[in-house]
Formats: sequence, C-alpha cells, structure tokens
Amino acid sequence: MLAEYLQFFSEEHFISFHIDAKNTIIGYHDISHGTLNASLVHPREVFKAALLTNAYGIIVAHNHPAGSLDPSREDLETTTQLIKAGALLGVNVIDHLIVSSNGMRSLRERYPELWDKSV
Repeated sequence: MLAEYLQFFSEEHFISFHIDAKNTIIGYHDISHGTLNASLVHPREVFKAALLTNAYGIIVAHNHPAGSLDPSREDLETTTQLIKAGALLGVNVIDHLIVSSNGMRSLRERYPELWDKSV
C-alpha cells in the first residue's frame, strides 16, 4: 500500500487518501509534516482536499518514527474528531493507519468502537 513509504520518514507525517464509491484511490494529500513525535492535524485541512476531489471517503495515515504501532491518546482523539467531522460532511473516514518500521496498524480493526459511536 502507498502508506508504507511513511516508515522511512524521521518526522511525523499525516496523509490522506481520497476514495471513491468503488473503493478506488482517486487522490492523495500530504496534510501535515511535524516533529519527531507530533504532527498537528485539523479536520478543515483533512477534508478540504477530499471535498475538492469529490471523495466518497478517506483513509488517513501517519507514521511513528520511533517504531511504536500503539496509538497515543491524541491519535485516538484525532480519529474520533475526524470520524465525526466526516459524518457531518458526508465523507466517510474508512480507516486510520499507523505506520512504522515495525509494520502497519489499522485503528478500525483495533478500535472498531470509535466508528460505532460516530453518529
């Protein structure tokens, strides 16, 4: 997957993939480039490009340069905020991936309850 290249960055990057109704990637946006352990993310920036590409949904991803695949409290809060914003805008947040040199983790698989309470 395209998100795997994130493992090579020494600072956090937050990206989004724009998905059409057939689950095909129709766009990509590099949202934020942060520091060794943080990257600022605001829903406005995440959804701006997705709306311009007429995306049905998005998959967001960010890297953990230190190698951990465990989400921080901020990662989970950001995911919840994006899911709620996406529901209001009609752009589904399909998943949030954490990428590191140790692999990739899907927050939707690990924390499905975040999506259950999104409405």
